[in-house]
Amino acid sequence: MSDAPAPEKGRPEVLWPLFARLTGLDGIGPKTAQALAHLEIAAPRDLLFTLPYSGIDRALRDSVQGAELPGVVTVKVTIGAHRPGRSRNAPYRIDVDDAKTRFQVVFFHARSDYLERLLPQGETRVISGRVEFFDGVPQMVHPDHVLRDDEADTLPAFEPVYPLTAGVTQKALARGRADAFSRLPDLPEWIDAAQLQQGDWPGWAEAVRQAHAPERAADLAPTAPARARLAYDELMAHQLTLALARADRRRVRGMVSEGNGKLRARVLAGLPYTPTGAQQRAMEEIAGDMGQPQRMNRLLQGDVGSGKTLVAFMALLLAVEAGGQGVMMAPTEILARQHLESLQPLAEQAGVVLDLLTGRDKGAERAAKLGALARGDIQILVGTHAVFQKDVEFQDLRLAIVDEQHRFGVRQRLELGRKGQAADVLVMTATPIPRSLSLAQYGDMDVSVLDEKPPGRKPVTTSLLSTERVGDVVERLKAAVAEGRQAYWVCPLVEESESSDLVAAEARFARLRAALGEDVVGLVHGQMPPSEKDAAMARFVAGEISVLVATTVIEVGVNVPNASIMVIERAESFGLAQLHQLRGRVGRGAAQSTCLLLYQPPLSEGGLKRLTTLRETEDGFRIAETDLEMRGAGDVIGTAQSGLPKFRVADLERQAGLMAVAQSDARRLLADDPELKTARGQAARLLLWLMRQDEAIRLIAVG
Repeated sequence: MSDAPAPEKGRPEVLWPLFARLTGLDGIGPKTAQALAHLEIAAPRDLLFTLPYSGIDRALRDSVQGAELPGVVTVKVTIGAHRPGRSRNAPYRIDVDDAKTRFQVVFFHARSDYLERLLPQGETRVISGRVEFFDGVPQMVHPDHVLRDDEADTLPAFEPVYPLTAGVTQKALARGRADAFSRLPDLPEWIDAAQLQQGDWPGWAEAVRQAHAPERAADLAPTAPARARLAYDELMAHQLTLALARADRRRVRGMVSEGNGKLRARVLAGLPYTPTGAQQRAMEEIAGDMGQPQRMNRLLQGDVGSGKTLVAFMALLLAVEAGGQGVMMAPTEILARQHLESLQPLAEQAGVVLDLLTGRDKGAERAAKLGALARGDIQILVGTHAVFQKDVEFQDLRLAIVDEQHRFGVRQRLELGRKGQAADVLVMTATPIPRSLSLAQYGDMDVSVLDEKPPGRKPVTTSLLSTERVGDVVERLKAAVAEGRQAYWVCPLVEESESSDLVAAEARFARLRAALGEDVVGLVHGQMPPSEKDAAMARFVAGEISVLVATTVIEVGVNVPNASIMVIERAESFGLAQLHQLRGRVGRGAAQSTCLLLYQPPLSEGGLKRLTTLRETEDGFRIAETDLEMRGAGDVIGTAQSGLPKFRVADLERQAGLMAVAQSDARRLLADDPELKTARGQAARLLLWLMRQDEAIRLIAVG
């Protein structure tokens, strides 16, 4: 085929026509192909996966009378008098009669000889376009379609509408698509027969044709059989990639870590409470994984305050009981120090040696720590990513825990795995993620969810207040500080730049110092040198300052049990998940805690929904689902850094159920046919090529 580029190494020949050059398609020249690149359409396959997003009812009516106007109407008319405008810019009007009434067709800047040919007086035509009233008379301005009687059946009763970009017309796309349809190969079925039957789904090629030929609005819904099937294909290919990555990691021999439970029993005996059912379940799942010869690759997902630290420490103790070492990595030095502080009392109870390693350790002190690690004298290490440096050697590393505050995508986790360590890996995240996104992002991992709060955590009272009442808030703060309480005051996110965020924070800092006293208020923001930031935080943790004015740098992981008040200024400018994380900084101690959401009236509908959702619930998973519903998947995780895939057809908000089915199907297929050699396995390989899943293709080493 002359328009085909050199096939990618190993791509099956049956798919070549779908990956040929776009310019080989009817109606698509180099300019149009260049414009289509803006829609991420680079091959006939992409054109076929770009589905209509809406449709126009073009069903033939006998009259514009009785139609819902303004609106699109398709009618058969007899053409009457032409009335050109008096000047070049005046409208050109043509009287037409349908079966019941007379109305006008109007054109601007059109030549009369062209219009006389298009709409010859005395003849009949089928016209379709938007009709609205002008001076009480229905008018159709610039009809979308003018057809002779013998062409009328070429107009679909329901016309699909596609996304466009500058330099591309619906007509050119339609010609290109028609040509692409002629190249649709007959591919073997990769979907499980029972699943196909249950969904009442068509075969792949038929689904592509049906998705481009909707007959009514319902055919555009994600639940329409053709669309659901194509979405499932995308999700299945993605989950197969993750399942292959998971299987690949499992092939690497891990270490069997089994403990006698003595160290863990000491810690549990010293706790003033009993772990929740969710904590116990997670501990058992992790211990089960660590006892297997394959490497553990598990995600521990828990809301703010759900008790992840205890679960993580129990896993570290298991590694020590088995004669090895464990490491916990945090993204920042502040968080690493915090982990050290929260784990220290538990380590003392268990009688194990715990130490900290960060980029700050230098010279003799660093050398001493490295020596102790290599000898096995340090049993549990807490640190930043500095623990990954070449000269850091463990005597027997059994478990690495990654506190994933800035999330790794799937690819970064594969990199982590390729370091060749046989250690088990446990990833912790404090961000509740809706199930569909969790499967899309962490589908290669086994997941433990902490969905209960430990006993004794008091709920945080959340109130909404207009910024007009900021004076009252400062007075209440003055009284609270006099009682020895501590508070955070988070300043607004100002859109223009970081420097204006800073201006807002510095202005609030100055006002609060004037009201509460100079030595009472501290400030932290993102542009401070790390050492200054750490010093300000340390003073707040030590209780030397009572109020900490901050930009959102304090969102993650900061733990000050005595802080019981959180004021968030211009709360409507924050996302729901971020507000929930900020609120989670209080409610960690014995005092009743309060979160004040200061908003600037009037609130938009979205702003009101975010703030009232936060007031009504502390359930991070419910908050995450609402956030997803309001903002969409890319915004919730921030697609760029999330490792979240981009889907052309699948809709993560509305098709969460399909993602779960795709995951179990992909895992089952690989369990039954690890090398994808059966007929269905071979078909699944084609699916991976079709969906450009390069990582998966590398893992199964096709070709």
